[in-house]
Amino acid sequence: MARRCDICGKGPQVGANVSHAHNVTKRKFYPNLHKVRARIDGKVKRVQICSSCLKAGKIEKV
Repeated sequence: MARRCDICGKGPQVGANVSHAHNVTKRKFYPNLHKVRARIDGKVKRVQICSSCLKAGKIEKV
């Protein structure tokens, strides 16, 4: 299952861990996703939605 918001499409971003000795390694920042039942186009569906969409009220929870 993709780690992607079903509403806005927000997905993982890449960045770097930087140690005190400035050793740099790749890492990922994942969006804060929640599985919720929502009414979409008049039907109840289970969707993965990020916290920012949830707080903005972009869906109607059921």
